[in-house]
Amino acid sequence: MLFAFVFSFAQGGKKLDKIIKRDYQIIECTIAKMSDKTVEYSLPGETLQISLDVSQIARIDFSSGRSQTFDVSQGNSSPSAGSSGITASEMKTNTIAVLPVPYLNSDTQESSEDMAKFAQNDLYNKLLDKSSNIFPLTVQDLRTTNSLLHKAGIDHSNIDETPIDDLEKILGVDNIVAAKISYTIGTSATSTTYNSGNAKVSNNNKKVTTNDVSTTTSNNQSYYYYTVYFDMYKNRDKIYSQTRKPFLAVKDSWMDSVSYLLKRSPIYVKK
Repeated sequence: MLFAFVFSFAQGGKKLDKIIKRDYQIIECTIAKMSDKTVEYSLPGETLQISLDVSQIARIDFSSGRSQTFDVSQGNSSPSAGSSGITASEMKTNTIAVLPVPYLNSDTQESSEDMAKFAQNDLYNKLLDKSSNIFPLTVQDLRTTNSLLHKAGIDHSNIDETPIDDLEKILGVDNIVAAKISYTIGTSATSTTYNSGNAKVSNNNKKVTTNDVSTTTSNNQSYYYYTVYFDMYKNRDKIYSQTRKPFLAVKDSWMDSVSYLLKRSPIYVKK
């Protein structure tokens, strides 16, 4: 009876608001105040109010049953009730889009836009090359993908903050491949010494003169240590997620890991 009473009391307790962040974190709370820039809320059992920038929020589900979503466009974080604020493209079924590939130096935490584009292009070409193995999926043209993302204010720097549901609507696809590359660079120095010379012996076989030459050559070798994160989504659901480090520590060896993971993904069929 006591258990039933406690359960009944819990069920009849105050309902909470839910903030769904762009990184998929869900915060159950009581929202106190909202503006076009921030949302202020308090956690259950606390009175302290916490401020959260609306740029980090994907949607709010209020305890009243009303939902409010937030525009994903860059520079425009204003909420719009009952509407996602997303310009949805016409849905193309059995189509897969390749997202920009964040390319991050783990030591400096710097991300290169150029390398993100190169990596995205390499991954795109790899899917095209294996088009017969991923049938019936069609790879969306890279220009179309990047153009739609640009209009929505999304690039390599904020692609991880955008919910997959929003990305599928923006791109008009039902499949997405998302990769991320983290790397560090190591160096080693080697030196090689070459000795050469000649000797001259006098007629009495006692006096020897020499002329030696010694040359040292230094060489610096760079090693790239990659970690590849590889995810696939279908209709908002993550269907495949793997992490792999290439066997060789050479430049562009991350692509070997991508090929390995692609061949073991659910969309790949051996021919």
